[in-house]
Amino acid sequence: MPKVTDVVAELAKPIVEQAGCTLWDVEYVKEAGEWFLRVYIDREGGVDLDACEAVSRPLSDLLDVHDPIPNSYTFEVSSAGLERVLRKPEHFAKCLGQQVDVRLYRPAEGSKEHTGALAGYEDGAVVLEDGRRFDKKDVAQVRLHVEF
Repeated sequence: MPKVTDVVAELAKPIVEQAGCTLWDVEYVKEAGEWFLRVYIDREGGVDLDACEAVSRPLSDLLDVHDPIPNSYTFEVSSAGLERVLRKPEHFAKCLGQQVDVRLYRPAEGSKEHTGALAGYEDGAVVLEDGRRFDKKDVAQVRLHVEF
């Protein structure tokens, strides 16, 4: 049986592209006892409320027709954000050379948090330009670094 996120991504992709955006990710998570289906989109120059609405309305209707999720959930469409999470190989490929924050499960070199320019993503391992390498099993999350 296919994963909910894969089914939703397949349904969402043509709608997202028709709105002039790209599909960044689909997330189906339980938070505080409630289920959330989140579709994250991206667009050159940024995502605004109109783009989210252009995806949300038709995708919501399509989800009602196909009904891939048997229980109730809250549906959200939003920008992937400046501090977007990198999960898939294509996310890492698109962000090569950019500053990322790597959060580890256990400290390495005295810290669970590491920041550096992304040099590669090899078999799930995150490689930074300064030579630091973090194996997939040790990485809790990788997201783009934003400095304020």
